[in-house]
Amino acid sequence: MINRPDTRSQRIKRHKRVRAKIAGTPERPRLNVFRSETNIYAQIIDDVNGVTLVSASSLEKDFNVEGTKSDAAKQVGMNVAERAKAKGIETVVFDRGGYVYHGRVKALAEGAREGGLQF
Repeated sequence: MINRPDTRSQRIKRHKRVRAKIAGTPERPRLNVFRSETNIYAQIIDDVNGVTLVSASSLEKDFNVEGTKSDAAKQVGMNVAERAKAKGIETVVFDRGGYVYHGRVKALAEGAREGGLQF
């Protein structure tokens, strides 16, 4: 019998390890990424006050992108960057959420950089 690794628990362990070193401040909040099977979500969080400042996802009603899930992730990154600029947020700390910096996570980061966020 083949034992499959529990990839979700492994991701959570990696995420806890990263979060021990990364925290969002009011001056430089944290850009958090969550990736599900079909959608991707991004939040900009101030951990000191415990509030979400900006969020975007591929589930929003006005969100419509033709193409791959990576194309949708890039558009989510651009949306979150646009909303952050409107609130006066220029620099963030990128929190990949325990995911490998590859594919959709990388596309979201590149979209956020194109939108004007610095990290």
